[in-house]
Amino acid sequence: MMSLLETLGLRRAWRRLPSPRLTPDTLTLAVCVVFTLFYNGPFWHGMLADAPLDSMAAWGRLAVEALILTALQFVVFLPFMTRHTVRPLLSLLVILAAVVNYFTTRYGTHFDTTMIDNVLQTDTREAGELLTPAFAGYLLLHAGVPVLLLWRVRLVKRRWPRALLRRSGYLIGAVAVLAASLMVGYQGLSSEMRNRPALRYLVTPGNALVSTGQVMAASEPLPEERLPLGEDAVKTVEGDKPRLLVLVVGETMRAADWGLDGYGRQTTPRLAERELVNFTDVSSCGTSTAVSVPCMFAPGGRGEQSERDIKSHESLLDVLSHAGFRVLWLDNQSGCKGVCQGVETRRISAERHPDQCPDGDCRDGALFEEAARVAKGIDRDTVLVLHQLGNHGPSYFARYPEAFRVYTPTCDSAELSQCDRQAVVNSYDNGVRYTDSLLDGLIGDLQALPGLDTAMLYVADHGESLGEHGLYLHGLPYAIAPDEQTHVPMVWWASPGFDATAGLDGSCLAARADRPASHANLFHTVLGVLGVKTAVWQPERDLTRECRGG
Repeated sequence: MMSLLETLGLRRAWRRLPSPRLTPDTLTLAVCVVFTLFYNGPFWHGMLADAPLDSMAAWGRLAVEALILTALQFVVFLPFMTRHTVRPLLSLLVILAAVVNYFTTRYGTHFDTTMIDNVLQTDTREAGELLTPAFAGYLLLHAGVPVLLLWRVRLVKRRWPRALLRRSGYLIGAVAVLAASLMVGYQGLSSEMRNRPALRYLVTPGNALVSTGQVMAASEPLPEERLPLGEDAVKTVEGDKPRLLVLVVGETMRAADWGLDGYGRQTTPRLAERELVNFTDVSSCGTSTAVSVPCMFAPGGRGEQSERDIKSHESLLDVLSHAGFRVLWLDNQSGCKGVCQGVETRRISAERHPDQCPDGDCRDGALFEEAARVAKGIDRDTVLVLHQLGNHGPSYFARYPEAFRVYTPTCDSAELSQCDRQAVVNSYDNGVRYTDSLLDGLIGDLQALPGLDTAMLYVADHGESLGEHGLYLHGLPYAIAPDEQTHVPMVWWASPGFDATAGLDGSCLAARADRPASHANLFHTVLGVLGVKTAVWQPERDLTRECRGG
């Protein structure tokens, strides 16, 4: 520490900082009080949302809840704090609390198990966009300064019998305070937690610690080989030409801003000119890619299969391979979350698409260019999956070329909460128009392949919050997630030859496009429209079944 300060020329300032003498127990208690008062703003805001501090009773209730929170943290942390561990461990907790509080305050993030999964599965590109100057400044103030003060504390030395006796006294006292506080405030606190269970994911830093522990505890080793799925699959339909189905997995596209779904702006002008089927009432499996993508390619709907069960089994892509289709996954995202394991996979690279990849980061134009190249060489029945970068936040402004900067002013920063909300929406909507253009171009490319019967199915993995209710991005627990994060667009287009081979009546399908649907329909609809027979196909979930002859 001292050598670092000397290098920075801060040794004199370091020596001027206060240097109190504290025991590890007292220091731990002080930090727990700081957590309660200064790192739990979103939690207290939620607790006070329907209970303003307009009476002495309300202030008393608040004090009791603060005692509960402080005592609980103290009881949990204290057993790990010795003279040798207290400063390193508390430093880590302070840094964690600062990071969690920043994202909760700025974006409305709830650190449940799903969010921890997202953190563990993110790539450097996604993470890099969140490392803004504002984030660095926040950490410097809310983590750097407290950690420096922690290391200025001079720890009191005591013989271990006396230290153990003192620690036991602290623990007994803390447990007594916790018990007494719970007796007084349990009814009100438990009522709040029952009515608003998401509040537990705002208690910092306990939310991140508990959720991480739950994720680690649940992460049992998967089977060395995935369990088979649909090995009995066979094609029951053979056309005069090879068939090509392009399945576009959209990223972070909400139906609320999808022009075809009645949004006030026509953000999908090119698709609006096409003869296609737009499904207007589609719900996602989850509010994050890590949850939704595996679920989309599994036979069960939301809540019907555990995450481990899904990852332990083969996916829709394997069933199609069993039936004799060539399956290829093209990825411009942070991976397929295990879905494409065992099938041909290509990652979009800047070297192959230099014009679409400024600074090495590829926009989705590169993905669709690659898809067009692949389509020209297809000579047998194929399913091509395109995994978009889409409108992944927070850098919406980086998701589209300058030519698509239609709605202005835009938010040209990853610090969404620092922008005017309309500027955030403008940036997002420009990205929607870019996806509209890409999908329209893809349809044009498919129409220009006379040697193939072609079709396209576009569906987004989850939606996005753009400042409604103070929320940004996605990943909220599904039970409390707003419609903006769970209502997603889905579009079907097929060439006349594909419809004829499938026996599909497009007008019949369009007449049913307003019926409720979800990601649970994807697996079975794809099998049905491709004429794949297997015991895992559930006809009641096939959106095309009523519109196919035979």
